[in-house]
Amino acid sequence: MAEEVKPKREEVPEACPHCGNKLSPWQQVLLATDRALVCKKCWYRIILDVNPATKKTDSEKSKSKGSN
Repeated sequence: MAEEVKPKREEVPEACPHCGNKLSPWQQVLLATDRALVCKKCWYRIILDVNPATKKTDSEKSKSKGSN
């Protein structure tokens, strides 16, 4: 299976970017794990971007298929 890249602690916000409501430590853990969370105060969807640098590009995939 492919390794799942989890965001570092610094990448998880401590507060809602929309209303500024402080996220609890448990909400931060959920956000780091699921990469998505809904703010309890304003119902804003906080979604962490997946780092595209960790995925193989189409050219890398075709090279690995061609070498088999």
